[in-house]
Amino acid sequence: MKHKTLALLIFAFIGFSAWAQDNSIPKYAPIDLELQRQIEQMDQAFFDAYNQCDMKKQEAIYADDIEFFHDKGGLMTSKKELLEATRKNICGKVTRILIPGLIEVYPIHNYGAVEIGFHRFYNNQEPNAESKPSKFIIVWKKENELWRIAKVVSLH
Repeated sequence: MKHKTLALLIFAFIGFSAWAQDNSIPKYAPIDLELQRQIEQMDQAFFDAYNQCDMKKQEAIYADDIEFFHDKGGLMTSKKELLEATRKNICGKVTRILIPGLIEVYPIHNYGAVEIGFHRFYNNQEPNAESKPSKFIIVWKKENELWRIAKVVSLH
């Protein structure tokens, strides 16, 4: 009886997996290669500053009206408080690594772009601690030809 139940569960899982892999969902391809390149460069510039604790560069890239949504920490809307929390809790303690090839960038007409991707955070005080990939969304606003981070959704 146990083997029949196990076999039914395996067949049900295989059927569910086939159903869940919907081939009508297109594989990501950049809509605008130049925009993709610009946002990837801005992501690199911001997180180089993040990893090196360059608070002035981070401040320059964050929009004044930043909204930072963190699934565990909630919403933060103060640029000053966000920078202070980064200085206090991140500097020298955490390193962010982007998972290559997983950034999607979509233009937002008359505003900027949305970046969606996966990254890992490493705890520098616990080098052997496991780091799991997590998803992020960044809304980039283009102001006077400069890219600014307007909104962040950080999911862990």
